[in-house]
Amino acid sequence: MTESTINRIREKSMKSMRILLWTFLLTGLWASTITRVGTTAAPFLKIGVGARALGMGEAVVTQTTDVSSMFWNPAGLGFMKKPQAIMNHYEMFAGLDYDYMGVAFPSRSMGTIGFNFTHYGGDDIERTTEYEQEGTGELVSYGFFSVGISYARALTDRFSIGCNTKYVKEKIWHMSDNGFAVDVGIYYRTLFRNVTIGMNMANFGTSMQLMGRDVLVQHDTNGLVNGDPDDINAYLATDEFNLPIYFRVGISANLGRDFLQLEGQDIILAIDAVHPNDNSEYVNAGLEYRLMDMVSIRTGHRMLFLDDAEGGFTIGGGLNLQVAGFGLELDYAAVDFGILGNTHKYTLILSF
Repeated sequence: MTESTINRIREKSMKSMRILLWTFLLTGLWASTITRVGTTAAPFLKIGVGARALGMGEAVVTQTTDVSSMFWNPAGLGFMKKPQAIMNHYEMFAGLDYDYMGVAFPSRSMGTIGFNFTHYGGDDIERTTEYEQEGTGELVSYGFFSVGISYARALTDRFSIGCNTKYVKEKIWHMSDNGFAVDVGIYYRTLFRNVTIGMNMANFGTSMQLMGRDVLVQHDTNGLVNGDPDDINAYLATDEFNLPIYFRVGISANLGRDFLQLEGQDIILAIDAVHPNDNSEYVNAGLEYRLMDMVSIRTGHRMLFLDDAEGGFTIGGGLNLQVAGFGLELDYAAVDFGILGNTHKYTLILSF
């Protein structure tokens, strides 16, 4: 690739990022004061992946260049050097469990391709009704999942683009809905001390509408009592809901290596601005100290400047080991959810 071609790619990428940044800022200025909290389908798509990202307050749009990039910014996959697999398990509130698994394979000539699976759910719960509030003895099952395919390519040694497409499904008792969504991202490491900027739009796709036999009712067309011969089967109308779309813009710098010239020490400061379609805008901030690429400690804060945010402070750490020729990254994070208490997150990333 010639130098002139590389320069043209850089100019186009910077122009695209400026357009996206202005779109984000203007959207924020014109945003309504109505937050629309709780008005989107498949809210499990908002649960963050990877204890490193959560330990840094989710300010990682410019900091994930491993297999977890499929969730935060698929463009980061373009800088992967080795195949990786991720296993992520959270015990959430009210007996709910969250699991995320993924694998990605880089290729110098064809880019990086990845596959991911997400499941959110818990044990069956007993059904209750207006007249049987202690339970009917009948169990109700529920579960939510998505399956995705990611692709990214580094166009230069500093600029990468990527996308993640996914199928999303929700099931509650005899009701279900499904939809499709796409995530797109840009990742650019600037020439000024390797300061990195990135952007990601997540969960842009179809709306979802729950349907099934649980909305089947008997309707009396004559206005008489139920049981009239003219009763017919009818379905209650359910609303359609959009997916929880996120637009993230981030910037980060390695203060240790690129500013203070410290040997073997990384001090990473990252800030992300987030614009969701079901809440007001907010900021995530994170800090990581890494020694010899082996031991890390992290802290951060989610949802800064968001009214009525529950908690937000995060802390965590990680170990990066080499075992029998395999890379093994073990990460932990504790996340404050306010009145809901703290949750503990664990992630394992295997490089092979």
